[in-house]
Amino acid sequence: MTKMLKEVLQERLDSTELEKLSSSFDIIGTIAIIKIPETLTSKRKLIADALLEKIRPVKSVFCQVSAIEGDYRLRKLELISGEKSPITIYKEHGCTFKVDVINTYFSPRLSTERLRIARLTAPNEVIVNMFGGVGTFSIIISRHNRSAKIYSIDSNPMAIDMCKQNIDINKLSGKVIPIHGDAKYEIEKNLKGVANRVLMPLPERARDFVDAAVSSLANGMGMVHYFCHVGADNKKDALQRGRNDTLEAFGRFTHSIRNVRVVREVGPRFYQIVSDVYVT
Repeated sequence: MTKMLKEVLQERLDSTELEKLSSSFDIIGTIAIIKIPETLTSKRKLIADALLEKIRPVKSVFCQVSAIEGDYRLRKLELISGEKSPITIYKEHGCTFKVDVINTYFSPRLSTERLRIARLTAPNEVIVNMFGGVGTFSIIISRHNRSAKIYSIDSNPMAIDMCKQNIDINKLSGKVIPIHGDAKYEIEKNLKGVANRVLMPLPERARDFVDAAVSSLANGMGMVHYFCHVGADNKKDALQRGRNDTLEAFGRFTHSIRNVRVVREVGPRFYQIVSDVYVT
């Protein structure tokens, strides 16, 4: 995406300005989300108009002006140009999603990981997605494994509302079960010992929920996909640090780490890692 961005803007910005605009950007349906450094604030409208003109699906350009933060993992966005609505339709791996980019968490950069996990599931699995958001992981798994039953939990009421809509859009009623609430509480109350597989796609806080994840496994056995963030100079070091983080997080339980992989680089020398942990 970084290369595409610079190609789109090469006739609008000089070489020094292009160099400053090094961050990549996201396209979610008809919405582009871009980070613009303060030194280019005066060029924001010019940059946004170029994206609207050159990239066919884009109808709105928002600028990200804060990091992802808070319990709902939201980022502050400001409209620069185009249509005002933050709601768009996004398609991935044969599924259709309604997404609100301001009021719900969503990242198109997890597309490969969503499909990878979907392909790992076996027939008739029961899956608990502890941080389900608008339903992307849950629905893609269900689309590729129609015999699975997936409980998709999230504490953000707007995310759960969109998850319900996305379940209807993809005709998966009864296959994906949306649950509004705190994952620890919902597992303790209703989902203890039910799952063959647990997803923990909340790298900022997943370690705090490991006990709850394990308690949801049937007979205390099953696969947990554990996400974390690590600082490292390169991917090789990031993998080792991710493994170490996982070993510490699951230290109370008998387990084996089946796989550790870099999901993406989320900042300079800062990586998102996923570990596939089999708890025995």
